[in-house]
Amino acid sequence: MDPSETLKMLKKKYPEAKYYLNFSNPLQLVVAAILSAQCRDEVVNATTKMLFKKYRSAKDFASLEENDIKSITFFKAKAKNIREAAKAIDGKYKGKVPQTTEELIELPGIGRKTANAIMQNAFGVVEGVIVDTHVIRVADRLGWTKNSNPDKIEQDLMKIFARQHWKEIPWLMKELGRDKCKAPVPICSQCVLERTCPKTGVMKRM
Repeated sequence: MDPSETLKMLKKKYPEAKYYLNFSNPLQLVVAAILSAQCRDEVVNATTKMLFKKYRSAKDFASLEENDIKSITFFKAKAKNIREAAKAIDGKYKGKVPQTTEELIELPGIGRKTANAIMQNAFGVVEGVIVDTHVIRVADRLGWTKNSNPDKIEQDLMKIFARQHWKEIPWLMKELGRDKCKAPVPICSQCVLERTCPKTGVMKRM
């Protein structure tokens, strides 16, 4: 099936799909995005609900206490990254989150995937496709990529889909990944794509 038709089916199935981290401004998104690495979104959102009441500015986050994020995986390392990123934002960028990918990835704890998320959801600038574990798994099963490297998968998806879809692709693939296209074994019989999905790499694991 044409990938664009698959996307239409996913949008119909998951009309409420949206970005998964809660935030009110770019700085909050930077913090939430750093916390989200290898951590469930629900845990991050529960943690930031309190965190964003206590810490408001980059200067505030530069003094983040580890205990305030102890429910997060690898909280010690993430606390250090947040403090260092906040110091850079407060000093070098005068308290404002930089608005280019190049500047964002220079901040501690910010890689290309995270920079993409910040650019898209805080500033409305779509420069690529966010590739997380759900996107990696679903893109493979749908036959949209033969790669396992996130950067190469991103390039494959950018070639397949028009830029106008780049932002929503990971939302929809994440919903599908959580709902039916699970790891390690998907629930193909209940999936909206059951009749059209090539199930690349699925049968040998079932």
